[in-house]
Amino acid sequence: MKPGVKALLITLLALSLSACSAVSFYTQAATGQLSLLMNRQSIAELIASADTPPELLEKLQLVSDARQFAINELGLPDNGSYTSYVDVERSYLVWNVFAAPAFAMQPLQWCFPIAGCVSYRGYFTESAARDFGSDLEKRGFDVYIGGVDAYSTLGWFADPIPSTVMRRPDHRLAGLIFHEMAHQQIYVPGDTQFNESFASFVEQLGVERWLARNDDENHFQTYLAEQEEQRRFTEFVQDWRQRFEQLYQEPDADQESKQTLQQQMRESWRAQSSSGRYDGWFAGPLNNAQLLTVSTYFDWVPAFAALYQQSGEDLMNFYQAVESLAELPPEERTQRLMVLGSRAAGR
Repeated sequence: MKPGVKALLITLLALSLSACSAVSFYTQAATGQLSLLMNRQSIAELIASADTPPELLEKLQLVSDARQFAINELGLPDNGSYTSYVDVERSYLVWNVFAAPAFAMQPLQWCFPIAGCVSYRGYFTESAARDFGSDLEKRGFDVYIGGVDAYSTLGWFADPIPSTVMRRPDHRLAGLIFHEMAHQQIYVPGDTQFNESFASFVEQLGVERWLARNDDENHFQTYLAEQEEQRRFTEFVQDWRQRFEQLYQEPDADQESKQTLQQQMRESWRAQSSSGRYDGWFAGPLNNAQLLTVSTYFDWVPAFAALYQQSGEDLMNFYQAVESLAELPPEERTQRLMVLGSRAAGR
């Protein structure tokens, strides 16, 4: 039995002895991960096989190339991840459940043995995610459920590339590889904002270098346009988050005033957006849980960009500086990131 599979089975057995309230969640998580590991196929063997469909072959070659680029050019870990492929035969790999109080911008958190405390809870079936979300809604929380096409086990297992990401454009598929491998480079249990912002910065840097190496001007311009729209989207959501926070401080804040502000937010975005890239996102509830998902992924990206420049734009020096930040107590780490972010904004 492979070491990773054996470790997962031991974990599953241990979790089965835990409190009854946690058994069903941990069981589905462990069995879902086990299914990925048991059904993966070697990418090298698939590339060499004459039976591999041409479209899949092209994507697998890109994954293999992007992984090697991440190791050689970005200094990310060479631990066997993304050397295999798994067809999960569904639209998403997992469904994440986010929740927050109905009148406060503070996400609920759940704590796990490996990841630490995070602001979401993942399920391998949509029905299980919606059942859990429904329970939270009955308790009065805002809930947002989002499908996710990939995740990282942070180097605990050699993650396969799932079929759910193969529909991504080439530059975004490469970006996914860089993002998830960055999580394996540095990860702070319990600090989702830090982890996702760091991985998002490495992803952006990696995609820029990747496209420059390939001298792909068309995709590079597309990427720059996407980055600019993403920046505007992030700033837009953060601005409206502040408006909701101001609303909740008013003594007469209620569900009706909250829904009015949500509709105003939708209309404001429609008036300034032309690409339609985020139309699906704005079709969601725009409740507190959904709004908080955006800040989680991008809050500290400008701070990491400033730290990269301070490190002489040398990735090894940058990673060492990030490691030093990761070792700080949470409050001091946040303060350092705020200073870095302020410097970035002042340039």
